[in-house]
Amino acid sequence: MRTIVYIDGFNLYYGAVKGTPYKWLDLKSVCQKLLDPHNRIVAIKYFTARVSGIVDHGKPQRQEIYLRALERHIPELKIHYGHFLSHVVKAPLANPPVKGQRIVEILKTEEKGSDVNIAVHLLNDAWLNAYDCAVVVSNDSDLAEALRLVKQHHRKVIGLIFPRYKGHPSRELMKHADFIKKIRPGVLASSQLPSLIPGTSLHKPADW
Repeated sequence: MRTIVYIDGFNLYYGAVKGTPYKWLDLKSVCQKLLDPHNRIVAIKYFTARVSGIVDHGKPQRQEIYLRALERHIPELKIHYGHFLSHVVKAPLANPPVKGQRIVEILKTEEKGSDVNIAVHLLNDAWLNAYDCAVVVSNDSDLAEALRLVKQHHRKVIGLIFPRYKGHPSRELMKHADFIKKIRPGVLASSQLPSLIPGTSLHKPADW
């Protein structure tokens, strides 16, 4: 069964990877471990945005190394970029340090574009009959309408990989999924890229 995997990079990172020693993640390996043998992965589409170095100056460099490692190690993978949007907003303090000071200004950074890009690719690939099964790695309920249209008009098999091992996937996404898998720590641990990517000078960042 021809299978395309659509990965919401930031949903995956914040749901399963952040705070773990498994950041050097082999995305194809994760999918192969979770999917059935009849799922023949013909493409992996990874949706992300380039991070800012405002707080951590080394973060953009580490991300760049990782993205290049994915492209070199997984021939089926292609990266699709959204963007970050930063703006100043006012927010209330939970525990004001100074009496009377309840509101502060913060710099809020949001990743934009990935959910729209995933939805567009899901639908376009369905119209092109590029897959028999679409697997979405995300818990973003904004994708529900795209899944519904794929199911209604194209009768494709839809899989949902929930990027957490605790909790439950979005009910809106579950309505349209033929199967659901969870990413557990053991899968992350056994799905790491080689420390040095063969044929390159790309290697796992020292602090990962």
